Amino acid sequence: MIIGNSSYSLRFGTLSPEELAARAAEQGISALILTDINNTTGIFEFVKACRENNITPMAGIEFRNDNKWLYTGIAKNFKGFGELNRFLSHYRLQGLPFPDKPPAFENAFIVWPWGSRQPSELNDNEYIGIRHFQLKQLLTSPWRNRQDRLLIWQPVVFANRRGMELHRHLRAIDRNTLLDRLTPDDVASPYDWMVPPAKLMKAFADRPEIVKTTDNLLSRLSFDFDFKGSKNKQTYTGSRRDDELLLAQLAMDGLRQRYGNNNSVARQRVEKELSIISKMGFAAYYLIVWDIIRYSLSRGFYHVGRGSGANSVVAYCLKITDVDPIELNLYFERFLNPKRTSPPDFDIDYSWRERDEVQNYIFKRYGNAHTALLGAVSTFQARAAIRELGKVYGLPKEEIDQLVARPAGFEPDTVGKTILQMGQQMAGFPNLRTIHAGGILISDAPITDYTALDMPPKGFPTTQWDMYTAEDIGFEKFDILSQRGIGHIRDCIEIVQENHGEEIDMHQVEKFKKDKQVRELLRKGETTGCFYIESPAMRGLLKKLRCDDYLTLVAASSIIRPGVAKSGMMREYIRRFHNPEGFEYAHPILKEQLSETYGVMVYQEDVIKVCHHFAGLDLADADVLRRAMSGKYRSKAAFQAIVNKFFENCRQRGYPQALTSEVWRQIESFAGYSFSKAHSASYAVESFQSLYLKARYPLEFMVAVINNFGGFYSTWLYVNEARRWGANIHLPCVNRGQYATSISGKDIFLGFVHVNDLETKTILNFIEERQRNGTYQNLEDFIKRTGISREQLILLIRLGAFRFTGKSKPELLWQAHLLLSGEKKKKKLPRLFSLKSPDYRMPRFEQQRIEDAYDEIELLGFPVGSSFFDMLKTSFRGELRARDLEQNIGRRVRMAGQLVTIKYVRTVNHQIMHFATFIDANGEFFDTVHFPQVLKQWPFTGNGVYLILGKIVSEFGQPSVEVEKMAALPLQADPRGV
Repeated sequence: MIIGNSSYSLRFGTLSPEELAARAAEQGISALILTDINNTTGIFEFVKACRENNITPMAGIEFRNDNKWLYTGIAKNFKGFGELNRFLSHYRLQGLPFPDKPPAFENAFIVWPWGSRQPSELNDNEYIGIRHFQLKQLLTSPWRNRQDRLLIWQPVVFANRRGMELHRHLRAIDRNTLLDRLTPDDVASPYDWMVPPAKLMKAFADRPEIVKTTDNLLSRLSFDFDFKGSKNKQTYTGSRRDDELLLAQLAMDGLRQRYGNNNSVARQRVEKELSIISKMGFAAYYLIVWDIIRYSLSRGFYHVGRGSGANSVVAYCLKITDVDPIELNLYFERFLNPKRTSPPDFDIDYSWRERDEVQNYIFKRYGNAHTALLGAVSTFQARAAIRELGKVYGLPKEEIDQLVARPAGFEPDTVGKTILQMGQQMAGFPNLRTIHAGGILISDAPITDYTALDMPPKGFPTTQWDMYTAEDIGFEKFDILSQRGIGHIRDCIEIVQENHGEEIDMHQVEKFKKDKQVRELLRKGETTGCFYIESPAMRGLLKKLRCDDYLTLVAASSIIRPGVAKSGMMREYIRRFHNPEGFEYAHPILKEQLSETYGVMVYQEDVIKVCHHFAGLDLADADVLRRAMSGKYRSKAAFQAIVNKFFENCRQRGYPQALTSEVWRQIESFAGYSFSKAHSASYAVESFQSLYLKARYPLEFMVAVINNFGGFYSTWLYVNEARRWGANIHLPCVNRGQYATSISGKDIFLGFVHVNDLETKTILNFIEERQRNGTYQNLEDFIKRTGISREQLILLIRLGAFRFTGKSKPELLWQAHLLLSGEKKKKKLPRLFSLKSPDYRMPRFEQQRIEDAYDEIELLGFPVGSSFFDMLKTSFRGELRARDLEQNIGRRVRMAGQLVTIKYVRTVNHQIMHFATFIDANGEFFDTVHFPQVLKQWPFTGNGVYLILGKIVSEFGQPSVEVEKMAALPLQADPRGV
């Protein structure tokens, strides 16, 4: 009986499930059992690989507590696999060690290690596994008379004896110990390799009864599994027919709300989609998503439905998404069609604060037995593997850093070469089981029929395999995701309702698209704080496109992606956008298929269209290629076969090699970055919603952004943006401030949550006391009522949180010292009357504004009462301001700017250049370009204000400064000498 531990036996096995099957086939092995340690992650990969190699696959689990092998469970059939999963899940979910003796499984066998049991202790379904090198012990063992209960036991951990070294290195990493300190219990036997059957049988030639017992047991094992067919919950109402009727009713109700009563185009589209949904058995899937949306709307949660699901008009009618597919000419078949090679799913985004409640509803509504978060598997990356290996050799950090960086001229020693060699072997190995970003599975059968479950810190049961396996075996996941952009929207709506008594319906997207103020902000790139369109690159693109409409923003949301930008096609798109008659299409088919995007592939759908119509790939192959380009396909062999077919088809069609290569270059640029058009449209919808709030309620919107801890930028930049829009920014105040940032009229009080080292319990304590018994009269009143510690009180004083007293910080610090010292000396006796403390006369103190600024930087990370420009030694603020650049193209100028963010770019010559964003003394953005040679001579030296010498240039009407020289401007020193 040959038992494999694959690489999913984390930091133990050295062979993938595919490699196990392939090597077994090479050795002529006809049956193989996968028994990974405490998991069933790789079982379905293993089954597929075995079937491809004409090997009978079987499933089991090796149960261990830490290093100790307790026993191995082997499934008699698929039911037994579920039994083992449930047993494993029970202890994984509870965080308990496995018991010394397992339960009596109905459809699974237990195999004990040699020497762990006596014959009288075995149940009918239990056996002892014996290794060939243990046979000598049988002569004096009570088992010599019970060989009908013994099995040939040959684990496979590595391919051959040489693979033992890789195994040992993995074990040292797992045990967090030096390689030479591994014990025999830490590692597998040196005999745990793929032994040819003939050699194994020869070792047991004198024990025919053991051979017979092994063969008999193997003949009783099977793992029949149908990879076809959906494993999702099959009905919502309990009847497929009732599901279809309910979905049709809901869709028609939504049709009238979204399109009115007389839109024949929309009605025909809905009817067509309903027919396909019913034919493919997806009515329950739609209804479950609708149920989730219905619940979240009832709780007042705002959501965004995105991804390819936004191609569905039915989804639009059910309010799953706010993207109108008809407006964008999105075809439903991109989401659901009989030829699609992968199951579709809906991506639903919620605020990060509300997502957990939605997930909790799903688990309660559909039951823990049928619901699980989707797992993921993180792998060893090359650099990380080298660092881990460096530790097991006991190398100092400096040497490990050298091995990772391998600077020019570096020659590793013998140990270094071994580490690099092992690191190369480990790269891509499974390392940890983690959680998918938001995938949830709802299974018709108990979920443990297919997987054992983990309980990660997230707090919900999680599958032990990932999205690729889920897809392979027939699950369509529900993606319940979170993002801070939705938090901005949600919080802003609440603030507006509280401060202005106005209710905002964020689903009125058509109104937002036509709003003049919104379009003006978009055209000017005034998008700071707005989801997905606030980065410097995106703001620049919007201004270059002079974007002020929905369709242009949809395209911009996709061409900003790194692949399109890096390939040069973003710049080409902008050029063609402004001069649609000034270019020629590379081929008539490209003109026919890509006229909407001026011959540039912008969306995933464009890749499908080009592959199908230009290269002649069928739609299934084109979709595989599209998915692989977006990082959602695992089979490298299948992908390469389609790539080869692409080039061969183009050759047969007589295309010039240069044309084929250029089209493929554009397709390849999408790798890992491409968006579907519906996905871009979903982001564009959310962007319009954010823009509407910013246009109408800019201060409330910025408070919401700050309270969601920003987005692309740091908090100080959003505070600056609020000030730009007319806010009066105040430091936290113990009488007016809240835990989070708050607003009253144009006055914004920063929240205490932003104060470094100020404890949450301290904040909540003095706020609750203030709410119960009124505002604080003075410092003494505050101390008596809150019992605050000296350290926490000093933080508040230094922050200026007691400025309502009219006293300076030094005075307050002296008073605090005297009051707290006095409190310690007083006996804690009950008092009938409150005694007033003596009114100490304080010496006169001087407090300079620069001292306050340094206190604010230390405690908040940025100055509030003044700016970094106010702190400069020089009064120079630049020859021009950001608003003047456009009128001075071509001029060499000196600018003064506070650094906001840097974008690192590697040139075609593998040199580093930067694109940076600054704000001027008025708080307005301007952008800079730093070419490699200039950057080497004039590098960035950290945050602060820089003096910049450069030439003003413009691209498509967007000005920037090409830097020639640059240096940080010195600040005034803290006069306290701290």
